[in-house]
Amino acid sequence: MSSNPGTAWTGEASPITSLKGRDCLTLLDFTPQEIQGLVEEALRMKQEWKAEKADRPLAGKALAMIFDKPSTRTRISFETGMAQLGGHSLSLNRGDLQLGRGESLADTARVLSGYVDAVLIRTFSHKALEELAQHASIPIINGLTDLHHPCQALADLLTLKESRGGLTGLTLTYIGDGNNMLHSLLEAAAATGIHLRAATPPGYEPDPVVIQRAQQVAARTGSDLHFTSDPREAVTKADAVYTDVWASMGQEEEKEQRIRDFAGFQVDTALMSLAKPDALFMHCLPAYRGLEVTAEVIDGSSSVVFPQAENRLHAQKALLAALIG
Repeated sequence: MSSNPGTAWTGEASPITSLKGRDCLTLLDFTPQEIQGLVEEALRMKQEWKAEKADRPLAGKALAMIFDKPSTRTRISFETGMAQLGGHSLSLNRGDLQLGRGESLADTARVLSGYVDAVLIRTFSHKALEELAQHASIPIINGLTDLHHPCQALADLLTLKESRGGLTGLTLTYIGDGNNMLHSLLEAAAATGIHLRAATPPGYEPDPVVIQRAQQVAARTGSDLHFTSDPREAVTKADAVYTDVWASMGQEEEKEQRIRDFAGFQVDTALMSLAKPDALFMHCLPAYRGLEVTAEVIDGSSSVVFPQAENRLHAQKALLAALIG
């Protein structure tokens, strides 16, 4: 099902009521109001779950999950989330499907559309994700591609909302590779009025097309997106500091070169000391202590990486309920 970005929220109803039946390929498939609505709904659902007052709006619904890449947080949080909402999930890899024997994505999309209510896919190529969505008549959810990681960014917004009480006007600094995680954080920041500073080594800047799309949204929300190659400049007076692995899945052969290229981009206590005294440290995990972050930072009092990981569950429950509930 190809995505149809919704219209702006007029205030008469929740902004997420317009999401039913839509895809989540990138965060900018949704309006700023819809993204804010998802964060609010995730917070509400988390509070109700903790209070043991949660309902089960997805009873009888099924989610197919296709994994071309290993997964811890995406797989477990979606599977657990569907169960908590009363639904059912099927965890599959390419070898479990006829995709492994050459069946086309188009045919697979049409078949799955007759069996389940939505498909989550974690794969390498964003174009493959778009092809699946083009031929499906049910919502397609991006569980990570080479270009975007929208479900993680939703959880990050929830974490910032919980920790700081609001989003607009916060300064979030990202240090490291201009990868799929930064792309989705740019979109998340632009949609919510967060000021994002990204420090990347020369040659590792984010995709210019993604930047352009995010800047168009930022111009409407008041978000400031700033790019530099100086981590110290980016971190100064930040409310939160975020990093990711230097070599993502599929880039293992580049690891040694990347370690050399990312020298000076490690988040350590000296770098964190330039941020605000109560600044948060964030990481989408898995993390490699001694490379992109020191143990003192990720295991220290400023770190919210494990609440951030838990929030994958609640952010994705809100997304699932909105798309197929």
